[in-house]
Amino acid sequence: AAIIYNYSNNQQQQQFSSSVLEQELPPPDEKEAMLPGEQNNETLETRLYWRRFAVLAVFSLYSLVNAFQWIQYSIITNIFMDYYNVSSIAIDWLSVVYMVAYVPLIFPATWLLDKKGLRMTALLGAGLNALGAWVKCASVGPGLFWVTMTAQIICSVAQVFILGLPSRIASVWFGPREVSTACATAVLGNQLGVAIGFLLPPVLVPNTADDKDLMGHNISIMFYGTAGVSTLLFLLTIFVIKDRPPLPPSKAQAVLSTGPAEDYSYKKSIINLFKNKPFILLLISYGIMTGSFYSVSTLLNQMIISHYPGEELNTGRIGLTLVVAGMFGSILCGIWLDRTKTYKLTTLIVYVLSFIGMVVFTFTLNLENLLVIFFTAGVLGFFMTGYLPIGFEFGVEITYPESEGTSSGLLNAFAQVFGIIFTLIQGQLTTDYGPLSGNIFLCAWILLGIVLTGSFSYLQAFLSLISSVTED
Repeated sequence: AAIIYNYSNNQQQQQFSSSVLEQELPPPDEKEAMLPGEQNNETLETRLYWRRFAVLAVFSLYSLVNAFQWIQYSIITNIFMDYYNVSSIAIDWLSVVYMVAYVPLIFPATWLLDKKGLRMTALLGAGLNALGAWVKCASVGPGLFWVTMTAQIICSVAQVFILGLPSRIASVWFGPREVSTACATAVLGNQLGVAIGFLLPPVLVPNTADDKDLMGHNISIMFYGTAGVSTLLFLLTIFVIKDRPPLPPSKAQAVLSTGPAEDYSYKKSIINLFKNKPFILLLISYGIMTGSFYSVSTLLNQMIISHYPGEELNTGRIGLTLVVAGMFGSILCGIWLDRTKTYKLTTLIVYVLSFIGMVVFTFTLNLENLLVIFFTAGVLGFFMTGYLPIGFEFGVEITYPESEGTSSGLLNAFAQVFGIIFTLIQGQLTTDYGPLSGNIFLCAWILLGIVLTGSFSYLQAFLSLISSVTED
């Protein structure tokens, strides 16, 4: 029998009808929540609000633009090398700077999310994203590479306030049966940005090597368009995104939201996470997989152009295929986790299939058949990109009740570290020895990730055995 609780707060009740966005809906599988150890008859309702979809949509869109700005240089590396008269390594750094900025800044950004809330973090992410886009507009000129690097640094700082939000938005705004799907959708926005970043730059900025003025004009069109869209999304962020709904969407959030804020210690949370051995294994395996994806995305132009000169447009389309397939993988994996909650098994299976996809992509790249590359890139993207939301949700699952912002922040930090290492090493291997050696390097690391992922179950069983022996 359900125990019904009524949470009386006049100010919250007034907010219920203040907007169509805040129309109430009953949660899909629960209507009430009880605090553990409750000694009185005070009650607490749970509710779902239509506004959650607007919050998710706005976040996903400005995350999309930020991801677009990350990859817009790398997919036409040869064109920007020619325009700015710099090396391929310099263009690679326009991507790597996203990863470098993330590592030292994730800790203050995560602290800000936990202390100041979702809204403040979202405003910083969207605002810096728009600012960086406008600075890029001032970088159109053959001698202004340093300006475009400065703009990319600003965008990379914005990214720090974006990547840790999917699990927070999902858990704070969505019901128990929606959390994994909402998280996957939020991650999907970032992936869609990468997809568009693969597709549009080769179309907007064709290789007009004989006409630098036309090339600069085309680059300015891309930069001004990005700036306009990112500014609109910043304004929408101001009006749409709030820290949390008036009433929590789930029992878990009801319990957490009523806990005393002063009991939370960010430092203690970090320490607890690093004492969690399964989470340490996840940090490394997630870093390997996501770092590999970052490296493949950054170096895709160099891989394809080395075998198919002049195929900038098809290179972008191959990148689009890789990410769009991954978007479907993300959605399907999110739905699967919502239905089954089989985190460990799903993580291992997707990891193994990603390894197989990487091996097939590696050894078919030199077949001189673009259709085969489209297919193998799609298979690789479906599993490799589909792994990203699984890692987020698995991290939240094995670290509860620690803050999901902290766990996802650490996961992303390790992803950036591996992304930096993989991109620089694979890039050098590709330049010196060709794409095959660089891709084999990634395959070896992904194989190690499979071993670490397979160790989760054995480690948890061992820890449970030790715990039971100690208790006895």
